[in-house]
Amino acid sequence: MNICFLMYPWDSIKCPENDTSVALIHECAKRGHGVAVCSPANLTIRNSVTNAFCTIINRMAEVPNSLKAFHKKVETREEMLPLAGFDVIFMRAEPPLDPIMLNFLDSVKEDVFIINSVDGMRVANNKLYTAVFDDPDNEIIPVTHVSKNKEYLIRTIEESSADKMILKPLNGFGGSGVILIEKTAMGNINSLLDFYLQNAIGGSDYVILQEYIEGADKGDVRILLLNGKPIGAMRRIPGDKDHRSNISAGGKMAKHVLTNSEKKLCEKIGPKLVKDGLYFVGIDVISDKLVEVNVMSPGGVTYANKMYKTRLQEKIIDFVEFKVQELNAGFERRKRLRKRVDEA
Repeated sequence: MNICFLMYPWDSIKCPENDTSVALIHECAKRGHGVAVCSPANLTIRNSVTNAFCTIINRMAEVPNSLKAFHKKVETREEMLPLAGFDVIFMRAEPPLDPIMLNFLDSVKEDVFIINSVDGMRVANNKLYTAVFDDPDNEIIPVTHVSKNKEYLIRTIEESSADKMILKPLNGFGGSGVILIEKTAMGNINSLLDFYLQNAIGGSDYVILQEYIEGADKGDVRILLLNGKPIGAMRRIPGDKDHRSNISAGGKMAKHVLTNSEKKLCEKIGPKLVKDGLYFVGIDVISDKLVEVNVMSPGGVTYANKMYKTRLQEKIIDFVEFKVQELNAGFERRKRLRKRVDEA
């Protein structure tokens, strides 16, 4: 197989031993697959064909076992290649989502297996996606409000029975812009809303108000799902000086065994994720409530591997290989049957 990883530049990776994309590429290289890396800014069209200026990872006679050594020893070359010539495009670009990138991918989505799918990323790239899951009694989704009407947002806070709420930008990522607000500081809330609404964090001036979930101060649970089923989980614990549990914000990882409620949550949302072509995602859960669905470049594989002595990337690439074989078999079958009809 030939796989194009649409992601951040290879040379920009500072900690390859903690990087999920490097783990996936390393696994592909071990299996002898051809691998190219391309950033969204390097997509182009030549003679009406969608291409990419790719960093091609040269095949190695012997692939080092460690991710750090692999990243250091890899040799690359640059070449413009047609995206439709790849078997797989693996989406690993960091948020926020670039809609122009999706327009490029639209032209090849019928020719290449894309994980996650273009249409799936289009509908699920921001925090509004949790609203697609039917949950009228808020059993798995916390009470959530989204607006850019300041007066409405203030009234919502004042009418809430809770003393605390979470405020965050609609298109934020990595914990950026997530703050805890309290009713006792309405003066501060007023100025915060002015800042959020006027500065358009993440390219959007919509903000989310969400009920504060008890237990959030102890962190959240990141669950990795493959083809709608959990393959790994870990608890993310906030740092000493930050309420956010994101690793990028100073959080730490710890082992976690899925509870029955968390398993049921995965069972409830899994079929919808698969239907939308969201095959590899990371969900964030607090006290059995789904807080966020990460569909662009979910991380945590390397941390889970270290904690549980496993290799989640093997399961992920196994799945990718299966999907490509499935698609190729379907193509060959149609080709064979159409030939019979043509010859009739």
